[in-house]
Amino acid sequence: MDRAKTAAIVTFGCKVNQCESDTIRLSLEELGFRIVSAREPADVYIVNTCTVTAATDYQSRQAVRRASRTNPHGKIVVTGCYADLSASAVADLPGVAHVSGNAGKGCLPELIRRLLDGKLPSSKDADVFAWRQPSGKPDRTRAFLKIQDGCEAFCSYCIIPLARGKYRSLPAGSVEERISLLRHSGFREIVLTGIHLGMYGRDLQPHAGLPELLERIGSGASGFRIRLSSIEPQEISERLISVVGDSGVVCPHFHIPLQSGSDGVLKRMGRPYDSAFYLRLLEKITARLPDAAVGADVMAGFPGESEDDFRKTADLLRQAPIAYLHVFPFSKRPGAAAADFPDQVPERVKKERAAVLRSIGREKRNRFASRFVGRELSVLVESKRDRETGKWKGFSENYIPVLLDADARANEMVRVLGETASDERLFGRIA
Repeated sequence: MDRAKTAAIVTFGCKVNQCESDTIRLSLEELGFRIVSAREPADVYIVNTCTVTAATDYQSRQAVRRASRTNPHGKIVVTGCYADLSASAVADLPGVAHVSGNAGKGCLPELIRRLLDGKLPSSKDADVFAWRQPSGKPDRTRAFLKIQDGCEAFCSYCIIPLARGKYRSLPAGSVEERISLLRHSGFREIVLTGIHLGMYGRDLQPHAGLPELLERIGSGASGFRIRLSSIEPQEISERLISVVGDSGVVCPHFHIPLQSGSDGVLKRMGRPYDSAFYLRLLEKITARLPDAAVGADVMAGFPGESEDDFRKTADLLRQAPIAYLHVFPFSKRPGAAAADFPDQVPERVKKERAAVLRSIGREKRNRFASRFVGRELSVLVESKRDRETGKWKGFSENYIPVLLDADARANEMVRVLGETASDERLFGRIA
């Protein structure tokens, strides 16, 4: 390439996708590309798609169309789960030069270079854990590290197993090596991610699960922290809870999908637990870690969800020690069993129920933040100030958004005394 080519990356979906987009970005930079905003004309646009809902399919298609309008002469490369499962539909979108599934993400940077040089891109298998070490000062405080891929759960509403395949884990030695590199690059928080994180190590020989990995990472470590992304309820053992409680580096924060508080709905979803199991699990966590944040995913309007089913979900969420919610209206996914279930809930009802659940979520977040007024928390200061207030912002170990009334340094761990709580955030000063 005679001049520095430009690339823009648009990412939808989970933290695994974010982690993979970071790898693509760093690899492109190593090849001499300059990364620009997707709002600017670029030589190539990479759209890393998600297909967890119909809305994310639509957003992915819109991103492709926007890129085509922004630079009609640019090449558009589409990857991710939507590209994996709907390759022909994606290929028909305007400006799309290449479609790659998840397995090919590690090859994308070299493929893009060849594409812009006028050569036909090659198609070959790639390492699903392909990774590049960040260089120089990080532009944010938090790094995502994918240590697991694949899902074999086949919940009736989900098609992700079709896009991501069987369980695969990054060996513990490689995890430690990459964490060390991220720490030396300046990151103070590392989020361990996976499509089915709780199944980490299931495929390794000898078998070593997530608790063993965390013990190995945390042995004698300090000066940084590890955060876990979403883990399924049945995969949180008492040992895992104890490891988090005893660790000096693993954040007291669990994100545990619930989906419904109705046992009948959970059974139709294909979820391998009931509401009583979920509540007992939260009781175990809060008994061992009373200040831990527990977040939950919950779905509104699953087929056949009656008013009584919805009431059970709302009641469970109100009584459970949950710090925040992620709410999703049910979305029909072609290929998922639930798409053909009878008694589909009307869209209007889904939206109404989702609004009620989001209101409960706001109440939960405010109540959790209020518990720490007058108390000290360890906060990692973000690299950018809060747009609304201009204050420095950060997150506590237990995932409370915190705004600071004093100057602070980005990427610094500080002790903060909580003073007031409002708008789902804690306001405080450096102690």
